[in-house]
This record gives sequence, structure tokens and C-alpha cells, in this order.
Amino acid sequence: MRRFASWALPSVLFVMLCLSAANGCARRSAKPQSDKPAAVAAPRTVAVHAAVTAPNSAVPPAGTGQLTGAITPASAPVTQPTTQSSDPVARIRDEGMNRSQVMQTASYLMDVIGPRLTGSPNLRRANEWTRQQLESWGLVNAKLERWGEFGRGWSLRRFSAQIVEPQSILLIGCPKAWSPGLEEPITAEVVYVEGATDQELEKYRGRLKGKVVLSGDVREVQARFEPPAVRASDATLLELANAEGTARRPGEARGPTAAERRAAFASTPAGRALLSGAATRPATEPATTQAATTSSASAPAATAPTSGPSSRPSNRPWTRTLAFLAEEGAAVVVTPSFQGDGGTFFIGSAYLPLVERDRGQPATQPRPRAHPWDVDAPATPPQITVTAEDFNRLVRMIRQGETLKMAIDLQVQFHKEDLSAYNTVAEIPGTDLKDEIVMLGAHLDSWHAGTGATDNGAGVAATMEAVRILRALGLQPRRTVRIALWTGEEQDIYGSKGYVKEHFGYYPETDTNADTSDGNTTRPREGRRRRGGPTTRPAGDAPASQPARPLVRRDEYDKLSAYFNLDHGTGKIRGVYMEANEAVRPIFRQWLAPFADLGAQTLSAGRTGGTDHVSFDAVGLPAFQFIQDPIEYWSRTHHSNADVYDRLQAEDLKQASVILATFVYNAAMADEKLPRKPLKDAAEATTRPQEPTK
Repeated sequence: MRRFASWALPSVLFVMLCLSAANGCARRSAKPQSDKPAAVAAPRTVAVHAAVTAPNSAVPPAGTGQLTGAITPASAPVTQPTTQSSDPVARIRDEGMNRSQVMQTASYLMDVIGPRLTGSPNLRRANEWTRQQLESWGLVNAKLERWGEFGRGWSLRRFSAQIVEPQSILLIGCPKAWSPGLEEPITAEVVYVEGATDQELEKYRGRLKGKVVLSGDVREVQARFEPPAVRASDATLLELANAEGTARRPGEARGPTAAERRAAFASTPAGRALLSGAATRPATEPATTQAATTSSASAPAATAPTSGPSSRPSNRPWTRTLAFLAEEGAAVVVTPSFQGDGGTFFIGSAYLPLVERDRGQPATQPRPRAHPWDVDAPATPPQITVTAEDFNRLVRMIRQGETLKMAIDLQVQFHKEDLSAYNTVAEIPGTDLKDEIVMLGAHLDSWHAGTGATDNGAGVAATMEAVRILRALGLQPRRTVRIALWTGEEQDIYGSKGYVKEHFGYYPETDTNADTSDGNTTRPREGRRRRGGPTTRPAGDAPASQPARPLVRRDEYDKLSAYFNLDHGTGKIRGVYMEANEAVRPIFRQWLAPFADLGAQTLSAGRTGGTDHVSFDAVGLPAFQFIQDPIEYWSRTHHSNADVYDRLQAEDLKQASVILATFVYNAAMADEKLPRKPLKDAAEATTRPQEPTK
């Protein structure tokens, strides 16, 4: 072996030197390359996703290869550069697929700025940065537009929690938003409070002061035998295509909590279709005004699957239990994540103790509803959410007689300098139809455990990329294109409601004593004392004792052609929810035709809710959310600590940006505005009042 190496090594080196010399000669004889980029035509693509054959779906072009299946990976289309095309749609596709900046935008928003809780300094920074970025791309009238008074902001300054006795156990969790902090780090005994009635809770009286209280159910964590990430299957898209178009009445209420919105979405045809193949479905959680209570079971409740909610009896509101814990002086309240496993937890706002009615208050009068972001919100204990696995272990240890001590450092900051909140708005000016408007948007705010990537940094990055594409290509729309990045969406689509009320229209509220923060207002109240205000509820919903309320139109009501929204995660666009507006079917079919090979063909007459297009649709304006592949939206990322940049799918966002840009451009260039659904439930006002004082 050694003799062989002695002569083989020089031979190998000689061969390598000869090859290197030959390559050098070839490079010297090659012609110099021009620095000018080659002109690129519309990309020639090979489809990699299933195109559904549905009553409203165009047949894919001949020769298009397709791979079927619900979980096929997103692959970039194969492109062949040729000559520059004069077709605007082909140019949009080329720019968006081959020179995209969507992931650069997403990285700065998620990685550099980070989570963007409504009212926080991070959200204000995101407002300013998006405005500056849109201006740098050539958009005009870029500004931060106030939509109303929101309340106090909140920032997490420092947090850690771990068991320190009888052993060290690191915990995965996060404080709930707007939770108060601790004056100093504490180490305290951990107590598990079980009880659903006054009698059951009474045994804890006098035992909770200064303690860390575990409150919630043990939830069985099962193995996953289905992938958490899925794409919309042929069957799903066909179900969506066949969904009936039940029209939303103007002003139909949107659930005030994230859990209620998830449950509402799951009950729609769209939700049932998209979630039918997902490993995890939207789950409900205790709502501050709903009858969600603490279980009194003496053994672990093994009734809920790993991704489902913990089971709670409905005979006692959990917020009343929280009031008991606050009264007893609990130092910190720890609850399990209502959904998720494997280190993933889902987060929301801190709960407030139930406010009892005043003795003289009629039972029929709505109880004033407080929010944790209200400046004068009632006091509540610090609250932490931990993973199901961590919570379950601590409960089991306590039940086996162990005495636990937990060390917690929780520092927060409330921001009261500016109680107002703002949307970012910018425009591409139109030409001969410049007084008319086409809008697109996504919500900029997020929750705080992750960085708000799929909810909804993905939508923000894609809508921003859509207008960047139009400006980069120098495409001049006839109508003015306006992008809006909303805030306050997670609290109840406040930003878009306020914008619609100021620019387009609203239904006036006639009952000044009613609590209008139930999902029907077009903007949050300006102060805790103000209980009246504009609403999107139609006259048909008013009690018989109240007069019918006409729709109050603003100056821009008749000028809007359409609003397009993106807020269902990182998945690519598969079609459009038409919101029961059948008149747009032939138009959208034509607009989707160039993207059949990218998997976008489905037109669903059904409606979807839970996001900002609802604010427009509520007053009769054409507004649409796109059908998107779920990916991991419901199972892993939606409002969770896993909602970070790394969960984004680059090729999906490129595709979504291209389709967004195309829809906006087509709507801006059409001879006529998009058709509207008739307002059947309310008479229309003929007057346009002056703009209210901001």
C-alpha cells in the first residue's frame, strides 16, 4: 500500500495540473460578458401542485405536468428567460418570481423589529419603517393615519420562570399580553387550585397569598400521526368551489376573542374544508365573558387531544375564579396553553377578574366590558402561559405530594404616552381614473410570543411586495392603488374598522348605553365612558323599539372598486373567497387563468371571516380574502411562540405577491369598478356628514 502511494500521488498531481491549464486556456479564449442584464420574458413554468377540477375551475393547459397530494412541497416554477414581454401580467410574474424582495422585507419586519403588539413601541417602529420603505419604492402620500384611541401599550422587558425545588426544571412559557409584572423577582411555593364552585374554592381561602397558582386542566398529550403542515387537497378545493354563497349581512358581528374567531372560522364551509385535512383544528379557549371554568376533577382530564382545548365545565366563569385568586393575593397565576404540544404554546391577552354588577344595575343592561389595555382596567394578577407538558408535570408532582417552588422574574412596561393607534397607508397615484381607488392590505400587528411571521408578517410582506413590483416595472394604473397596513386587528379589527368608518361609511349606533365593544363597532370607543358610537350593525338587527339606521356614506364610498386582503398565513394562494358576490366570478376566473399552473384556480362563493376584509364587506363594499394553503397555520404558528421567520415559505410568498399585484393591477385598469352586492338589510343614507374631529 505504501509503495503504491509513492508513485500514484505524483501521477494524480500531474493530471490535475494539466486539467487546470486547459481550463485557464478556455477562459482566456472566451468572449467578455456584457454587464447589461439579459431581457427576460414571462417565465415558462411547470406546475408542481394539484389543480382541482371543479365547476368554476379552468382546465389546465395541455402538457402541464401536475403532482397531486395534500402535502406536496412548494417548489419554484422552472423559468426560461427569453425576450422581454409586453404583457403586464407576464412582467409582473417575471419580476415577482425572479427578482423578489419579499423575504428581505419579511426578515427585517420579523427579525429586526420583532413582535408588534398593538400599542407597543415595536408596532410604532413597524409603522414608521413600512412607511419609509413604501416611500423608498416610489409610493406617495405615505403616512401613519390615526384610527382612534386604543389604550395603553405593553412591552415585556424581562422574563424567566423555572422550578428551583426540589429540583431544577426549566419551563417553556411566556406572560400573557398586558399582564402586570412583579416589583422584584420572587421564589414562591406552587399551589394547584382545583375547583369550580364557591364551596370547592373555599378550601383554598387564606392559603394563596404570595403563592404561584396553577389554574387549569391537565390535557393529555398524544402522539402525532399526521403531519402538522398540509396543503389544500383537490377534495378541499372542490368542497370550497361547491360551497354555497351565504351572504354576510352588513355588520355581522366578529368574535371579540381569538378563540371565538377560530371557532367561527371552523364552523364555516371554508373552515371545514381547509381544516379537514389538518392535524390540528382551531380550538376554543376560555373567553373573558364566556362561561369557561376551572375543572374540579381530581385526576388528570384525558379527554382533550394534544391539539385541542382543555375541557372546562360551563357552570362557572373562569374570570370569577380569577377574581377569587386576586382577592386571595396570589402572586402569579400560571395556566396551560389551550392548544399545541412539543414545546409550542399559544398566547393571548391577560384575563381580568369578572366585574360584578352594581346592586342598582338592571340585569338586562349589558355589563361594562373592560379590556386589559384600558388605561383604567381593573387590577389583575400577573399571568403566565406554559406548555401543556410543563403544566402537566407540575400538577402530577403536586398530586404525588411534592412541594414545589418556582422562581419568576417578570418585568413589563406599560406605555401611556400616546393612547392612539395608527395604520400605515401609501398610494400609487392613478391617471384618468385617479379619483377612484383599489385597495390591498394586511394587518401589521401581532402577538408577542413569536415575531408575528405567519400572522401576519407574511401578508404584510406580500402586499408590500405587490406594490413594489408595480413600481419597479413602471406600470401606471388608471385608478389610484392604496395599500393599508392595519393595526389593532388582533383585538377586533379595530384599525380597518376605524378606517372604513372615516373614509367609506358606517351605521350609526342608536343605543348610547350599549356596550359597543362586542365586535360590531367600526372603531373602538374613544374612552371608557363613551358607550355609544358608530357601528356596522345593519338596521335589520336593531330591536323593534329602535328606529332603522341608514348607512351613512363618506365621500370615498362610491369611489372604491375593491379591497384585497391577505391574512391566512404563509401558504400560497389557491383562489378567492367571493363573499357571495357572484357577479365577480367571470372576472376573477379570467384574472386567475394565468396562474392555473401555480395552483391558483378555485373560486368559492363562500365567505370567510376573522380578518380585515370584513370591515369593508360589512358596509357593502367589495372586499375579498384569498384562499391559501394552510401549511402549519392552525397547527403550529397561529398566535404561538413558533410564529417566526423560519416558518415562512419563500416560494409561496413569491406566488402570493405576484397574484396580489395582478389582481390589484387588473382592478385598477378595468373600465368599470367591480360589481357590488346589494344592501338588502338597511336603507341607504343620502347625506354625507362632515368628517368627525380626530
